[in-house]
Parts: sequence; C-alpha cells; structure tokens
Amino acid sequence: MTKLKELLKKLDKSLLWFWSKNTFLSSFYYFFISGKFRREHHAVLAGRTQHSKEIKEEKAHFYTLVRNTHRLEKGLLMKPRRDVFALDFIEETVSHFLTLNKVSHLSSDPQIQWSYDVLTEYFQVTTEHPVIENQRKRFLSSSNTLLESTSGHETLTPYERNEKKKPNISFEDFLALTQYRRSVRWFMDKPVPHDLIDRALMAARQSPSACNRQPFEYRIIDEPTLLNEVTNLPMGIKGYQHNIPMMIVVVGNLDAYFNERDRHVVYIDASLANMAFMLALETLGLSSCPINWPDIESLERKMEKTLRLKKFQRPIMCMAVGYPDPKGKVAYSEKRAIEKFRKYN
Repeated sequence: MTKLKELLKKLDKSLLWFWSKNTFLSSFYYFFISGKFRREHHAVLAGRTQHSKEIKEEKAHFYTLVRNTHRLEKGLLMKPRRDVFALDFIEETVSHFLTLNKVSHLSSDPQIQWSYDVLTEYFQVTTEHPVIENQRKRFLSSSNTLLESTSGHETLTPYERNEKKKPNISFEDFLALTQYRRSVRWFMDKPVPHDLIDRALMAARQSPSACNRQPFEYRIIDEPTLLNEVTNLPMGIKGYQHNIPMMIVVVGNLDAYFNERDRHVVYIDASLANMAFMLALETLGLSSCPINWPDIESLERKMEKTLRLKKFQRPIMCMAVGYPDPKGKVAYSEKRAIEKFRKYN
C-alpha cells in the first residue's frame, strides 16, 4: 500500500504540467483527482446561501447594510460630488436599515448609528429624482422614532482630516516597534487580562476592510480544557504548546458576500486587523505568535467541531498570546531586502 501511494504521488507530480495548461483541465483535476478545494467550495456556497437566506427570511442583512453605507460614503466624499448617485442600491439600503433598526440588540449598534447619519446626509445633499424621492419619504417617515436614539452624538459622516489630531509618533519609533515585535513562543505562567485583549482589539478594528464589512471574529480561548483542545490542533507548535496561556482563533465569515468574487477578502481583511492587533499587544506588555493554519481536512473538521463553527465559517489563523518570558529566546528571522520584493511602476 505504501509503495502504491508513493507511485501515485510521483505520477501526480509528473502530470502537473498537463493539468495546469488551462482552466478546464485545472478544474477537472481538482474535481476528479484532488479534493483539496472541496471545503472552500462548500464554505463559499454555504456563505452565499446564508447571505440569501437572511435577506429572504429576515428582509435584511447586516453585512449588506454596512457595505452599502460605505458605498454611500464614497459617493458623499467624491470631488466633485454628483447631485444624483446610488440609484441602483439606495432602495435596498433603506430597506435593510429600517428593518435592522427595529431589532432590539442592533438599534444601539454604532454601525446602525453610522448608517443613519450617512443616509441622513445622503438625502440632504441629493437632488430630486423619482427613485431617491421614494426612498427619502420612506426614510424620513421613520425619522421621528429614529431620532430618539440618535440625538446628541458626533455625526458619523465623511469629514476633513484634522492634522492637529495626528499622534506624534515618528517613523523611527514605529519602525522600532515593528523590529521589536517578534513571534514569542515562551510565555510567563500568568493569566492574560481580558481588558488588555479588548484594548488591542480596539486598535485592530480600525484596520481597513473591503466596504468596511470586517468579516471576521476573534475566538479568544483561555479556559484550560478548551485551551488544551485548541492548542493540540495547529501544526508546528508541539514543542511549546504547553506554555501557551491564551490561544486566539481568527475566523472568517463567508456569509458576508453574495458572490464568489470576494471569497478571499476574509483572509485579506483579517490579516490587516491581525497585524494591528499584534503591534497593539506589544504596547500593552503582551506578545504573540501568529500560527499558520494549513488547509488540511482532518484538522478543519476538528476545529469546526471544537469551536462549533458554521459551514460558512473558516479558520484563518491562530495566535498564541501572553506575557513574554524574559528568559525565552525569539528567532532573529532576518527579513528580505526591500529590493527583493519592491518594484516601482
């Protein structure tokens, strides 16, 4: 059996040139010969299904409202700004807003407030058009009840940057922080305060995200039994997993998207947030070690079961967090020269 497996592996490698000749052959290969992409296919379709289900059954979808609100923002900040825009999605935006605003646990959500403010400004600056007029009436007819929870706050609409508010952080200081931050694998036997994690996440949430959807979650695990289960899942940490006081699993939510074209955004957006999160941890006296999560079906099944993930949710990466052991060494990990990865034009 072992010899047969080895023979099949060699045969597979020797024919890769053939399967990679065009998209049809590549699809044939991954459908009939290799199942390595099956979980991704399933997750993407499950995400699209959940996306459609919420719109159909609940008449609203939070990610869609956030996406459309951001699209309105971009229209409001354009130079020059058009008098009429967003005709193709303003009805959808108002419908989702009016529905979600009635949900008790969402009515005080800051993004609902943001959506209200952006819609208010949109209807103030756009000129008459049948499509806009219909939605303006719908929105303004509900304004009396909406204003009860929205008065006396900073307006959450596009604004001119105030240079006076820019933090006095030099490039040298920032570069020093990036050089100081290294993957820490040895931690002190000391609990990690949840309030410090929340503070670091406040920085992470400021990271850019496609249409501001932020399609990810941070599963923060420090309960001993569950921690032991989760730290046994990733590869490459067997030598130091016993001293990890907190493990974070970053999970992507593919129900944020209506189309396969955005399936990679969960990885991009989460990675942007993760880097800000790790740098923020260093300013709070904590350190981290980002841990690769390879797409291996047996491990995916275990993580799905352990964290009770939905079919449209995918683990993106793991991260060990804790107080660094001052006597523990870190890898030097010299980085590539910028000439190796930088090209102008």
